[in-house]
Amino acid sequence: MTKTQTSEIGPLRNDPRGIALLLAASLTVMAAATISPALPGLEQQFGDGPNAAYLIRALVPAPSLTVVFMAAFCGIVVDRIGRKPVLITGIALFALAGSAGLVLQDLGHLLASRLALGLALAMVMTAQSALVADYYAGAALHRMTGAQVAARNFGGFVFIMLAGGLASVATRLPFLVYALPAIFLPFFLKVIVEPARNKEAPNRAAHDSPAGWWMPIALLAGGQMIITIIFFTMPTQMPFFLSSQGYDNPALTGAVLGCLMIAGGIAATFYQRLRATIGDIANRIAAIALMATGFALLSGVPTVYAIFAGAAAIGAGYALAIPGFIAVALGVTPAQRRGTTAAMLTGSVFLGQFVSPFVSTPAIANWGWRGAGLGLAACLGMVALILMIAALRKRRT
Repeated sequence: MTKTQTSEIGPLRNDPRGIALLLAASLTVMAAATISPALPGLEQQFGDGPNAAYLIRALVPAPSLTVVFMAAFCGIVVDRIGRKPVLITGIALFALAGSAGLVLQDLGHLLASRLALGLALAMVMTAQSALVADYYAGAALHRMTGAQVAARNFGGFVFIMLAGGLASVATRLPFLVYALPAIFLPFFLKVIVEPARNKEAPNRAAHDSPAGWWMPIALLAGGQMIITIIFFTMPTQMPFFLSSQGYDNPALTGAVLGCLMIAGGIAATFYQRLRATIGDIANRIAAIALMATGFALLSGVPTVYAIFAGAAAIGAGYALAIPGFIAVALGVTPAQRRGTTAAMLTGSVFLGQFVSPFVSTPAIANWGWRGAGLGLAACLGMVALILMIAALRKRRT
């Protein structure tokens, strides 16, 4: 453990560094979701332009695409020049590029600002994740990775509700939400401290790195991507699923997705406590079993109660699964390569988000909602069962 790390778990309110990093983590959901309530108004304003329908819908995933392509570069920069300058620059660019939609009058310029927002998000998330591993170790690292997921869920819920209220006043007002991070810049400048080891020469860092350290990281990033692909069938397919079941009210879709996020936030808040009580393997089994149960509920008799219960189970399962990938990957990474690992983890999440509809849509077209859902539940249940059998055999030997 380095001098800047701690393995102690104290109240988060007494940890300004932790509060700052959780504020940064909440920007993940803000980047894509906050613009959604403004889309109908933007379509009315730009709907007559060439390719307007495609470009307007591309505004939502545009930041995710930039993250996928730029995360690796940001990780290299974080490892070479340090965490703090990348984090501060990313937050400033996030506020500037995100709020630019308030004044931009050209759809192409608006799309460009969304791509710039993605670059800012890649900078923030890689630096933020690296700092989490720089500042925390052991149980404290697991607690912070769980708190990160909670911050994303609760923050996303608040930002979407706020953007929806602003959109009811004026089409462009939701872009004002993106300026909020600028308010916290002085706080970040004060409490974020650059770890001393980041000042080591790059050739020294490369020489000290153990060979093959990236292989388990790649496997963990791949596992995180698969879980994300599965989870993101909810926001990408839920409106169509509800419509197919005769629930055409958009308010119900919003309520179900809100339940998904709130359940995930609550589960992530208790992640470290649950992990400490039942252990890592049992926690992973519980996470996968919850997701399997959720998809089984959705695919059975889709009453309103079953839909909300299924969404809550999936949100809670995902929130219990993700922190483990992050904590283990960052925990086994050499200190001078944490920016690279953070980039791989960040890129895998956003790649999973982007790929998810291209996987789920053909599956639903071939097997139907019920067949695809039950098949996914069965696969997840099988994985949970295999993990349980392996854990029992390991305990016996």
